[in-house]
Amino acid sequence: MPMKRLTLVAALAAVFAAPLSIGASCPADGTPPSYPVARKVDQTDNYHGTVVADPYRWLEDANSADTKAWVDAENKVTQAYLAQIPQREAIRQRLTQLWNYERYGVPFKEGGRYFFTRNDGLQNQAVLYTMASLSDTPRLLLDPNTLAADGTVALADTAVSPDGKLLAYSTAASGSDWNEILVRDIETGKDLSDHLKWVKFSSTSWTHDGKGFFYSRYDAPKEATKLADVNYFQKLYYHKVGTPQEADVLVYDRPDQKEWQLAGHTTDDGRYLLITASRDTSPKYKVFYKDLSKPDSKVLPLVGEFDAAYDFIDNVGDTFYFSTDKAAPRRRVVAIDLRKPQEANWKTVVAESAQTLQGGRMIGNQLVLEYLADARSVVKVTDLKGKPVREIALPGIGSVSGFDAKRNDNETFFAFTSFTTPTTIYRLDMKSGQSTVFRQPKLLFNPADYETRQQFFTSRDGTRVPMFIVSKKGLKLDGNNPTLLYGYGGFNISLTPGFSPAYLAWMEMGGVFVEANLRGGGEYGQRWHEAGTKLGKQNVFDDFIGAAEWLVNNKVTSPSKLAINGGSNGGLLVGAAMTQRPDLFAASIPQVGVMDMLRFHKFTIGWAWTSDYGSSDNADEFKALVKYSPLHNLKPGTCYPATLITTADHDDRVVPAHSFKFAATAQAAQAGSNPVLIRIDTKAGHGAGKPTGKRIEEVADIWGFLSKSLKMDDTVGGNAPSVAGGAE
Repeated sequence: MPMKRLTLVAALAAVFAAPLSIGASCPADGTPPSYPVARKVDQTDNYHGTVVADPYRWLEDANSADTKAWVDAENKVTQAYLAQIPQREAIRQRLTQLWNYERYGVPFKEGGRYFFTRNDGLQNQAVLYTMASLSDTPRLLLDPNTLAADGTVALADTAVSPDGKLLAYSTAASGSDWNEILVRDIETGKDLSDHLKWVKFSSTSWTHDGKGFFYSRYDAPKEATKLADVNYFQKLYYHKVGTPQEADVLVYDRPDQKEWQLAGHTTDDGRYLLITASRDTSPKYKVFYKDLSKPDSKVLPLVGEFDAAYDFIDNVGDTFYFSTDKAAPRRRVVAIDLRKPQEANWKTVVAESAQTLQGGRMIGNQLVLEYLADARSVVKVTDLKGKPVREIALPGIGSVSGFDAKRNDNETFFAFTSFTTPTTIYRLDMKSGQSTVFRQPKLLFNPADYETRQQFFTSRDGTRVPMFIVSKKGLKLDGNNPTLLYGYGGFNISLTPGFSPAYLAWMEMGGVFVEANLRGGGEYGQRWHEAGTKLGKQNVFDDFIGAAEWLVNNKVTSPSKLAINGGSNGGLLVGAAMTQRPDLFAASIPQVGVMDMLRFHKFTIGWAWTSDYGSSDNADEFKALVKYSPLHNLKPGTCYPATLITTADHDDRVVPAHSFKFAATAQAAQAGSNPVLIRIDTKAGHGAGKPTGKRIEEVADIWGFLSKSLKMDDTVGGNAPSVAGGAE
């Protein structure tokens, strides 16, 4: 779970096509799996006068013997089912081949040195390298694969001191959100004595003298329940290198505001510390500052009252540049004078446009601004007064990331990727505006064999919604194409084109991949996001169902060949879609989903999601939540799609209890022989930092499950692959 906008419109029933009456019939043949017995308890809750049963409440205790026995039994049923799918092993082998290519992270420069990550192909974790110049031989600085034999300790974050001498790095074990920070001497490659714990949702920002850094953490939790307990009262600390954590200086906390999350960032000139406070996952902040040139300076308010987004770009002396959606739903760039920060004194540097501003950096004394135009990246450069300089040429319809550089740097690096283009790293010369390939992967496939098209469809209330359709060229519109529809639709997160060896394997199998840009995301700004939140959350599900109906009506696929997939908030999306329109899909894959919409806020950071979902503690919001909560809308005796639920034992973002309770309820409710299985990974979490080996195994299981559920051809891979991509 993480951690823009069009006003809600009235339903236009005349515009929306009547729901499809066709659908995959519930198989009467075949024998459904024999599921473990899940006992029911007499547990009810009264929500504003409505009594709701929760018979599998006991599955919320992940540490109980009963839950562990149930998990064990469920995994055995799932693995036995998957083991008898003949295509699974061939799929796994092909995935291993496709995943085995060199991958680079976007380089950045600090203290006169370059730093970047590289995975040689099948390494479980990417390795961090450094070099003195671009022509220098890279030197291995940190290999996370040595931190755990099974690759389950990941590098979560890195921060290099301004002099390039020290590396502060965060590690995450088994996919947990809990991080530990260590410090390494870059010259010797040896770790110092520093070891900081109970860090979560934190950046690391060095002071200009390189003697220490700011970071955020929580008080130490109870060891037994650290993966489920709620997270409140985050604090911002300063750590001086070489001292124990107990000596860290508390810089800012708010004991009167348990929900405030605090992020510290030092300006590149070293003069100021900016503190961004958020109350939940909504992009609405309050920003404070502290003058670091004055040791006893106070933390003072700068801008915001949790009314809008204020994302810091850079400062020139006392003038601070922010991108904001205040009075600009698709964002603008403003300059704020520290001495008179009132809104009346703001200067608009770059006005709001029809495209959605995603973010910006100040590089080479210019503004580099990333936009989305119908969910595809556009990069523009202006001077510091907002005068257009150029648009950066991109190689196609895709997504960019990177641009990690400073105001006086004359070079920066960025990554470009598309559905059929593996991530390629470019070096951008800020003086000439020319970009050149810095690293380009080689992969055994021919991108010319595939095509991407963007299609717009009309949702239930008349809203125009885009989606990308990716497939082999020459797609026959006969309704027989196995199709995977993917979506998210929440938390202001934009879905943009991106390469994945998993989706390449799917298309090699003859599958079509579709990515829908639903409301609730950030593709079209603040209003697009807010139209898919709280009492308007049903809009997201309507958009997703609308995409599925368009695909069927236009003979891309049919209900017997259509599968849906999403993770986290996207898992909620899949759960809601399959319970609202079980006739429309043959298979569903909800991954690490938020399935219990009445109790999500009672675990870890779930309380912060109420900005998107609302809360069952509110009577009106409860009425909306209970109508779509996947767990509470499973009806006994209903034919649901073949379903594979995935979760993990160390998921402390969306606790696995969501998936546990949904699986037990769905298995009891299912009519016919369509399987309802749950795959519970071990030593894994919400997804971040998952080892390559575990990723391949999980995708092989999912694609194998879909190949059986959608009755796909036994062949995997198709024609012999050819080499694509150039030399470095």
